[in-house]
Amino acid sequence: MKDEFVLTRVNGKKTNGNGHSHHFTNGHDTIGENHIATTIDTPLRKDAFELSDDEKMDQIAEKFRDIMETMGLDLTDDSLQGTPRRVAKMFVQEIFQGLNPANKPVASVFENKFNYDEMLVEKNINVNSTCEHHFLPIYGKAHVAYFANGNVIGLSKINRIVDYYARRPQVQERLTVQIANELKSILNTDDVAVVIDADHMCVSSRGIKDGCSSTITAEYCGKFKDRGVREEFLKYLNLK
Repeated sequence: MKDEFVLTRVNGKKTNGNGHSHHFTNGHDTIGENHIATTIDTPLRKDAFELSDDEKMDQIAEKFRDIMETMGLDLTDDSLQGTPRRVAKMFVQEIFQGLNPANKPVASVFENKFNYDEMLVEKNINVNSTCEHHFLPIYGKAHVAYFANGNVIGLSKINRIVDYYARRPQVQERLTVQIANELKSILNTDDVAVVIDADHMCVSSRGIKDGCSSTITAEYCGKFKDRGVREEFLKYLNLK
């Protein structure tokens, strides 16, 4: 993905990569620990939507109950009895609802009657996602810009597109590209830029336990490949 970069801020300074290393037991651990994406498309089985949401929640609740019991938790306790079902509902209907194409937002476009031909920037869009390697939260902000090509999109629809692709097991690089590709398709233009600055709890709460770092990814397309245009965009974001 030649139009994307990854930076990590450590104590206010930028460093390439995630700034730490581990001893790995196999290739799958290596991919997971280094937060590497293997494809731009979210990996899904062909039968991913054969089960209804209710059927999925029933199966997830049963399996999560097994996990809790394996860890030695007493599920007869009033506080824990409903946890398997709550987790199942949260997975299917909330934090992973972006897996289901039926939940994809309808993004209507409108004629650019004002003939606005400057950069349009929407910044500080909430990102709430989940690392697909450890199933821990990714949270931060997305910044999106585009040049209209005859049509514009309602501002709230940009937020909904970001949220839709965020609400699935993700890698930040993939999320960045998916948002950009969706906007290019909807707006019928290549002149789109997406920057995401996010914290990863798989870095802050486990492994290296670095709570001071954040990761920045970007996808620059069309006019944004020009250094001057890109610098104008980053100026709006106060990012150098």
